[in-house]
Amino acid sequence: MKPNLRKLMPGLLFAFFLSLSGITGSHQSYAAAQDTQPDKTVLGETRDLKVIPGGQTIGVKVKSAGVLVVGHHLIEVSKQSKLSPGENSGLLPGDLMISINGVKLDEVSKVSKLVEHAGKSHQPLTIVYKRAGKEHTAKLTPAYDRNDKVWRLGLYIRDSAAGVGTLTFYAPEQGVYGALGHVITDMNTGTPIVVGSGHIVQSSVTSISKSQDGDPGEKRAHFLKESQVLGNVESNTDFGIFGKMTRNPEHSLYEEPIPVAMSDEVKEGPAQILTVVDGQQVERFNVEIIHVARQDTPATKGMVLRITDPRLIDKTGGIVQGMSGSPIVQNGRLVGAVTHVFVNDPKSGYGCFIEWMLQDSGAALQEHTFPYNLKAV
Repeated sequence: MKPNLRKLMPGLLFAFFLSLSGITGSHQSYAAAQDTQPDKTVLGETRDLKVIPGGQTIGVKVKSAGVLVVGHHLIEVSKQSKLSPGENSGLLPGDLMISINGVKLDEVSKVSKLVEHAGKSHQPLTIVYKRAGKEHTAKLTPAYDRNDKVWRLGLYIRDSAAGVGTLTFYAPEQGVYGALGHVITDMNTGTPIVVGSGHIVQSSVTSISKSQDGDPGEKRAHFLKESQVLGNVESNTDFGIFGKMTRNPEHSLYEEPIPVAMSDEVKEGPAQILTVVDGQQVERFNVEIIHVARQDTPATKGMVLRITDPRLIDKTGGIVQGMSGSPIVQNGRLVGAVTHVFVNDPKSGYGCFIEWMLQDSGAALQEHTFPYNLKAV
């Protein structure tokens, strides 16, 4: 997938924009249900919930809860020999390094210092890492790069991501928001990012590359007022990013909250999406919900929608990357968010039900019991 961000943190690149149908696999969400029956009281409270629909383009910056391995590289240790200590130790792209020799990793710069110290003292490193949610340990000794004159692990790593997406809702009573509608994954490994910290800021759309069959377009945008944080980022699930927010962001089409619709209340028929195609102005565009999946438990592809608004088709060609998270409103209620585009039919795509996003945000009580900078070194 092409990234739709032109303003990236130096040396870093993550893809977490509009998922392409059939490309992004399913990952377990915090809303993954167990074999228990929903509580009728909880259902009633959720149905009565009101939130403010978004549609604003937002800039997102996150730091992972560790340092992510995204690839291997060979170190020239002599004229005849090249090796990668990291690869030889069993570390794989997608592994999240948590600590080295007991030192917690929260930024890439710590890795270089620890590697240099171990290399000069000819001592092995003990790396604790996570793979598929389970902790493992690897031992390796850094190798000296005879060309760059530094000690290395033979790994490509990074710790941060920056990008643009769309705000789905703000729940003023609970002080939380939801955005994107799908999980943020690393573009190289496809691994969901485990968020350590992060925040969202205002963003402005500068131009749009139109969608065509086989080539989904993209919004091009840049961050605004980076010092004025709209909210933090606390979690990254199958249904988007979530965190705390203290006020309704600027350019909202709604001053007051509106009701939400549960998954069993969404109907096939006309609806609208809220999104930005120029600057910061949120606009309404007509769509048709052409299929509704009946879901008793959280799943990402809840409905199929088709763009019918000639203004949006003329401007974007249909659904484009960066539109993920755009709220879907039907009969005055927030019903879901745009999540995927059909690559071979960009006027159509998937949406997720707002019910699942509300649960992951903490705005709605859970209905079920749940488990709970690219650098070479």
